[in-house]
Amino acid sequence: MLGGQLLSLAINHMTTPASSFEELLSLAVENGCAGVEVRNDLEQPLFSGMTATKAGLMAKASGIRILGIAQLTEFNCWSAEKAEQARQLIQLASESNAEAVCLIPRNDGNDCEPEVRVKNLTEALAGLAPLLRSAGIKGLVEPLGFTTASLTSKAEVVEVINLLDVADCFQLVHDTFHHYLAGGGPVFPACTGIVHVSGISDRTVSAKNMADTHRGLVDCDDVLDNTGQIKAMINGGFNGSVSMEAFAPQVHESPDLAAQLRDSFNFINSGLATVVA
Repeated sequence: MLGGQLLSLAINHMTTPASSFEELLSLAVENGCAGVEVRNDLEQPLFSGMTATKAGLMAKASGIRILGIAQLTEFNCWSAEKAEQARQLIQLASESNAEAVCLIPRNDGNDCEPEVRVKNLTEALAGLAPLLRSAGIKGLVEPLGFTTASLTSKAEVVEVINLLDVADCFQLVHDTFHHYLAGGGPVFPACTGIVHVSGISDRTVSAKNMADTHRGLVDCDDVLDNTGQIKAMINGGFNGSVSMEAFAPQVHESPDLAAQLRDSFNFINSGLATVVA
C-alpha cells in the first residue's frame, strides 16, 4: 500500500556512472533511498575496484541494501561458458550481500522466433535455478522492449517460471521504458522484484526511435506514464523498490544530480498520493 507511506526508492549506478561506489552510497543516503543497484558494464570496475566483501560492509554501514548486481548479458544463450559467468556473478553477489543478479536477454535481432525464444529461456532458467537456489540469490529477469530483443514478454517469462516450478529463484524486472516500448500489456506485480524508472520528456521522439540515451529523470513532461505504471504495480500488490535508471548524458553530466533526483523522486511520490491498497 502507499497512502501516506513513501515508496522504497533506489538508485541504479547507471544514473551516475562516473561516481564511485562510495559516492553512489552517499547519494542514496542523501535521497532517503533504501538501496542501490551496481553494474559491471560501466567504464569503472564493479564496486569501483574494491572487493565485494568490503563493498558489502560499506553498504551495510551506510544503511543501504545492494538490491542487485547487473548484469549477466545474453543469459538466454545458455552454455558452459555462460554458466561459469553466472557462477562468478552469483559469487560476487554472495560476497557483497547483494540480494539479486540481473539477467539481460540477447538483443541483436537473433533467436526471436517464438519456438526458439521459449526453448532458450527454458534452458537458461533451468540451468540458473540450482546456482541461484544454493546461494540464496534471486535472478531478476528483464524483458526488453526493443524490436531486436529475444525476450520481450513478461507473460512468457512467468509461464516458463511456473512450468519449471522455480518461482523461488526468479522475479521480473518491470522497466517502465521497456514496458512502454513493448506496447504495454499486463503487469505481474506478484512476480516482480524491482521496478526500474526513467523518464522521456521529448515528445518529438516516436516510440520506435526511443533509445537509452533519451532516458532521463522522471518529471511532469514524462511520456512513459511512470506514475501510472507504478500505480498499477502497487495496486496489484507490489511492495519492492523503485530504482532510478537514467541513461541520458544530461543526467550524467548534471552539476547537481542530488537535487534533481530529489525533485524527481518527490514528483513520483506526489503522483502516487491517491494509491489505495
